[in-house]
Amino acid sequence: MTTRLQPVDVEKATGKTKEVLDTINQKMGKVPNVFKIMANSPAAVEGYLGFSAALANGVLSRKLQEQIAITCAEIHICEYCLSAHYAIGKSIGMTDDELEEARLERSKDPKSDAALSLARLLITTKGELKDGSLPQFRDAGLTDAEITEVIAHVALNTFTNYFNLVAQTEVDFPRIKTAFPA
Repeated sequence: MTTRLQPVDVEKATGKTKEVLDTINQKMGKVPNVFKIMANSPAAVEGYLGFSAALANGVLSRKLQEQIAITCAEIHICEYCLSAHYAIGKSIGMTDDELEEARLERSKDPKSDAALSLARLLITTKGELKDGSLPQFRDAGLTDAEITEVIAHVALNTFTNYFNLVAQTEVDFPRIKTAFPA
């Protein structure tokens, strides 16, 4: 598969693009392909990084954030994001079982399970929840702050899923194939 959008050459980047790529390299120890391509628009990379950083300090646990990312990647059939978030999930101590469960929009923890169900519902209904949909998530223990952040994580991950699907970004993490290929 050939990438549809051209990656920025990290060594030749200048100005704002260089600043953004240097920041990513310092934080991650490398510049993943998604950011090399997204760097065609420094505003897009900065927007992603800012939104991601804000949510990283939110009320959802790091593990649940990754579970949501995996759920979104699987639903959107985004192999790049699935592979990236599997690697990140492993790096924060998620088990193989937890990673596989997230692909199926499930968790053994009832509250996390509800959050993943909400994520799936948001994607499949394009955010058009029926009146009376939220009480089931509140009954599972999700607060309004957590519901708000689930929505935000779905939005953030939908952006990267769509971006990588359009760009056909080359996977530079250990490859995880989606369960339901297109």
